[in-house]
Amino acid sequence: MMNAFSELSRRGFLGDILTGLSGVGLIDLLSQGAFGDEAKPAQQTPHFAPKAKRVLQVFCPGAASHMDLWDYKPSLEKMAGKPLPGEENFLSFQGKNGNLMPSPWAFAPAGECGKPITTMLPHMAQHADDIAFIHSMHSKTNTHGPGCVFMNTGHSTEGFPSAGAWLSYALGSANDNLPTYVAIPDVRGEPPNGKANWSNGFLPARHQAIVMSDQLPIRNLARPDRIAEAEDAAARALVAKLNREFAEQYSAESELQARVAAYELAARMQLSAPEVSNLASETDATHQRYGTTDANPLKAAYARNCLLTRRLLERGVRYVNLYCSSRASGVDGLLNWDAHKTLKPDYERHCPIFDQPTAALLADLKQSGLLEDTLVLWTTEFGRMPTHQVGTTGRDHNPDGFTCWMMGAGVQGGVTYGATDEFGRRAEVNPTTVWDFYATVLHLLGFDHEKLTIYHNGLDRRLTDVHGHVIQDILT
Repeated sequence: MMNAFSELSRRGFLGDILTGLSGVGLIDLLSQGAFGDEAKPAQQTPHFAPKAKRVLQVFCPGAASHMDLWDYKPSLEKMAGKPLPGEENFLSFQGKNGNLMPSPWAFAPAGECGKPITTMLPHMAQHADDIAFIHSMHSKTNTHGPGCVFMNTGHSTEGFPSAGAWLSYALGSANDNLPTYVAIPDVRGEPPNGKANWSNGFLPARHQAIVMSDQLPIRNLARPDRIAEAEDAAARALVAKLNREFAEQYSAESELQARVAAYELAARMQLSAPEVSNLASETDATHQRYGTTDANPLKAAYARNCLLTRRLLERGVRYVNLYCSSRASGVDGLLNWDAHKTLKPDYERHCPIFDQPTAALLADLKQSGLLEDTLVLWTTEFGRMPTHQVGTTGRDHNPDGFTCWMMGAGVQGGVTYGATDEFGRRAEVNPTTVWDFYATVLHLLGFDHEKLTIYHNGLDRRLTDVHGHVIQDILT
């Protein structure tokens, strides 16, 4: 008869075996997936010939002010200090608004197209001829968290897949040793509502973004020392055998299969990720162009993330979410573009951080030819009011009109679509929704947004919900 001690020892022994086998999964460097199609990305055939193969989405959390960056409004200068006509007593997100307030900075014509862009973004102005500005965006929420999630997922509540997750689901990986979808948060922190912005939602877990940055390297990538090559090969063979047997016995366990597939990817990344994140291999001239050694540590950190972004795109990552600024954390305008109180000093902090590194990234994509099949998006969650908040020199939230833009694969450069009214208050010409925006993105990737669906809770769900029209006027 077994005593309690021997039974406990047996349980402990079995538990140690399970723990050890889980660890062995992390060194399955050569496994190509033991579960067949179930654990692999759902590579779907595009509905028509795509213009784009990959997407870079630059996101500026905090609701970057359209009339202070991209959407020049001379009427704000002509009527400065006067009430907003027809909305003299309008109550916005934080209360009553003051009078009309012009931008603190001049605008200057940029490129051959002559697009007026703030003089605070001289490097970005050099790309005006490649950008299609959409000045008539509007949102269904005036709150940062839901606004960011809405801009990233097409839904203002959490639990829905992000655009990057949809692309991962649609196209799968272009590099088996790197993630399909990467999110790069700013050194100042995650955006409002955090990881919900790059969630897989109800898509399989493998489609959630892997979070990387120059400041937050992927943990536990270093391989253990003193492992003989023969032992390594034997461990891989054993794990592959166990995985195949499990797949045959539990073919319906998709979540666990996805977990093991993630371990396999993590193991393969032990070889590939250190190389892609080795920014020291870049030339001094490249670091100088991006600003990675700038005296401003926030600019230098964002510049390194821009350089990492280029290296990821070059190596086959399908979708990169690159963030410039973070959630407000209760400090208006200091950590992000949410300039409620002091617009001028806030944006004089943020614009230099954003301008040079982003422009260098775009220039590299263009010079290398990668821009020809890369779609670049610039987004923010909503706009800002043309008036100042009472008692401040800042602007309140404005979901009724703001700017996003696209450039790259299949996009006309140097064009403007839609318009806000003369003050920048509301989308007036060709009002454009987030669903229209992503219908256009999917179109450029070769997908009919109404047909890229997944069945969930009795409905065929899609990125564009039940809305959306392709913005044909900005396409080549």
